[in-house]
Amino acid sequence: MGKTKNTKFKRPPFSPDGLAVTSVTQAAEEIDEEDSPAAELLDKLQSPSADMREYACASISRVVQQSLTIPAFLQRDAVRKIGPLLLDHSLAVRETAAGALRNLSACGGPEVCENMVRQDVLTPLSALMRECCAGFDVNPATATKGQKHVVENVTNEAVNLLWNLCESSSTAVSMFNKAGLLDALLHCLERHHQNMELALSAAHCLHTVSEDNSDLVRSVNATMFAVLDNILSATHTSMEYTLLRTLAAGSLWNLKSGLSSAQQSQTVSALVATLSQSLSLDAGKLIPDLWRAESARLSKDSTSATDSALTDEEPAVNTDEAEDMEEDGKINGGTPNGRKSKKKNDISDLLPRDRLELREASALLSAQQTSLEIIVNMCCSDEPSDDEWEEMSSSDESEMCADGISDTSSSLFSPLCLSAELHTTLLSHSIPQQVLKKAEFPSPAALELCSKYPVWKCLVKKMHRVQCRALTCLHNILASMDTDTLGGASGLQAVAQHLSSLVFSSAEVLKDEEFLEAVTSALRSLLQIMASKSMPQCMTPHQLMSICEAATRCELVSVRVNALAILGITGSSLAKEKDTAETLQLIGNALLNIAMKDTNLVVCGEALDALFDVFADGDEAEKAAKHINLLSSLKALQPGFRAKLRKEGKGKYSPDQLCVLDNIRINLKRFIGYLENLKK
Repeated sequence: MGKTKNTKFKRPPFSPDGLAVTSVTQAAEEIDEEDSPAAELLDKLQSPSADMREYACASISRVVQQSLTIPAFLQRDAVRKIGPLLLDHSLAVRETAAGALRNLSACGGPEVCENMVRQDVLTPLSALMRECCAGFDVNPATATKGQKHVVENVTNEAVNLLWNLCESSSTAVSMFNKAGLLDALLHCLERHHQNMELALSAAHCLHTVSEDNSDLVRSVNATMFAVLDNILSATHTSMEYTLLRTLAAGSLWNLKSGLSSAQQSQTVSALVATLSQSLSLDAGKLIPDLWRAESARLSKDSTSATDSALTDEEPAVNTDEAEDMEEDGKINGGTPNGRKSKKKNDISDLLPRDRLELREASALLSAQQTSLEIIVNMCCSDEPSDDEWEEMSSSDESEMCADGISDTSSSLFSPLCLSAELHTTLLSHSIPQQVLKKAEFPSPAALELCSKYPVWKCLVKKMHRVQCRALTCLHNILASMDTDTLGGASGLQAVAQHLSSLVFSSAEVLKDEEFLEAVTSALRSLLQIMASKSMPQCMTPHQLMSICEAATRCELVSVRVNALAILGITGSSLAKEKDTAETLQLIGNALLNIAMKDTNLVVCGEALDALFDVFADGDEAEKAAKHINLLSSLKALQPGFRAKLRKEGKGKYSPDQLCVLDNIRINLKRFIGYLENLKK
């Protein structure tokens, strides 16, 4: 087997669960025009009354949280009608207009964000941000009562809108660069002592726009690095500060090439220390502690309030989708100027302002998730790797040539994928060990508590997400660092046992595609390393078949490919042992079935590649091959595979995938010849 590539983490453009990008457009045909509030609310935007304009914007902000209402607004040119209100003479209108566009961008998904950018929403948004940041420096003696607070609220809405747009649109990122909005974000970051919410929004936005942004790197200066370094050195111990420092560390990593070599060394050391500090916090202990602290505090304020807030009679929130968006700052669940809705099931109930401890717990989990995502990218080579062959055959495309010859002399997993300095820095801060601990998270106690109390239930998904990121991080560590960092042979065996147990921890696990992708990627990498070191495999035949069965039901190509690779790696190792023919027959039949029936050529190719590995050599493999009629089965599927490759290849698969598939086609012919020679 060839090596698996380490995966670079990319935050996907936001798209609410259950709403495909195309469905926003398709849904337009299903809306009852008479029931749509869009026309009436958009008309009110033209009212001479500022109060009426504010009301209309706030209403639009609430209505578009129901994604199916969005097409009606888009058809009536809502973006062009709301955009100018970002520069309205009324600050309240500016805030609610920015909030309406923010929610439209979040709930509409990437297609709507691209539409908003095409309609030039960034021109008034850029002007608004520059004006707002100038307003930070207004003399308190000359400012009207509460003006500075309102200006910061407007800025927060504007920054969140900018973040949503840049996360979904490369055009928005390009316009961000041209408009010189970096200075505005830095102004917001500098206010972390006065307004943490605004600073966190700016930090999220900067972390997003700085990723793979060479134009921004060329424009950064000493002032920017000074602002970020100042945040890293902040000694505040709150979880929100932990999140702020983590996001600053991520931005520094993205922009590090703008520093000199000497500065890079110092900066990387500081940011790895920041990530280590974030991961060292025991969320399994801190979350119950924070819940108890909140319970005690609220009980002092009002026994009745505690009864309604901390029991199962508490009203449920709207949707998981709303939870994620509100927690991450993508939508504004509140009402204008910070006023809260009285409705019990309003999205603003998700993380109410008085739930300080809940917000701290959420910030902690976000910090740990972000830390792991940054480490994933640290341990990733610069080669393209996003979806090329997870998605690609286990025979690494970088090692395959047109003649189908694989360069097997290269090291499977070389620590040279990382610079020696970064490698040493990660080890000195015990990053591999901390990642392993997070792969074991979440703790049963924290899960049980958060599942029991509805307002805290929003943290359950975040805890599982931390574990998923840790597993992806483990995959990259395995692919780029010396395995001694995980405790040598005994340590690898223990990790393998843990990963195997995770896959079969519950029936629900097998339905969670994000988790399955993360855990199968990590397990695949680990089993490859163990095979290369001739270590005993850890999976039983029953577990192998269960993985295969789960893979065939999973829609993600990467999960199916990982599962097939696991079968191939394990089968190849078993073929070298005695009395394993029966297990090899199970593996062979499963791989043949998928190679013949799966509709995706990448998956079929992986199944064939795994068959080549399992039955390449050994008496047990030869015996099993005869029992399952491997030769005749491969001869039967060969014409169909070649025909499908010719018919579907160029239109459906990437050039890299086609290269690997063509190599598999060649290897299939050779392998059939090999089996025929054995038969003689």
